[in-house]
Amino acid sequence: MTPLFRRLIKAPSLITKISEETVMLELSSVQHGNDNVFNSRNNNMIAAYDHVALPMEKTEEMVEFYTNLGCRVVEQSSGRIVAVIFGDNKINFHTPDLWQSPQFTLRGPTALPGCGDLCFVWQGSQQSLADTLSAAGADIEEGPVERTGGMNGGSTRGISVYTRDPDSNLLEFIIYG
Repeated sequence: MTPLFRRLIKAPSLITKISEETVMLELSSVQHGNDNVFNSRNNNMIAAYDHVALPMEKTEEMVEFYTNLGCRVVEQSSGRIVAVIFGDNKINFHTPDLWQSPQFTLRGPTALPGCGDLCFVWQGSQQSLADTLSAAGADIEEGPVERTGGMNGGSTRGISVYTRDPDSNLLEFIIYG
């Protein structure tokens, strides 16, 4: 039994009591390659993520960087959030005025600029990615390297390139294909 599975069976929200003597775990474990896969029996599944929020320090540089990557960048909440939009997803970057405010508590309490580790699906070629990153002033930190991404239940391999944005968030760009 893995340490993760031991923790899961101790989680009360995942356990259904059938009787005083019998407890059923609402989770099944499946071996998939080298990974243990836990499948929920709950039919109310998370469909996708809508957005992620990160604190940011270098507002102007971040806006220019993500604009140069081809993202739509808009100010929201009276300029206290910079939304970086791509496809049906977005990153809400909280400006220093927002995340440093003691009144703002809807955030990860220990998150600081540069804490992000994000992976984007790139639909172009490796050369178009290299050209776009170069135009944005981003240095390639690693890659191209083969990685397993989130497509097809987390089983599809792709080619990834890693870089950092002006706040030092790690960005992975994966190309499937």
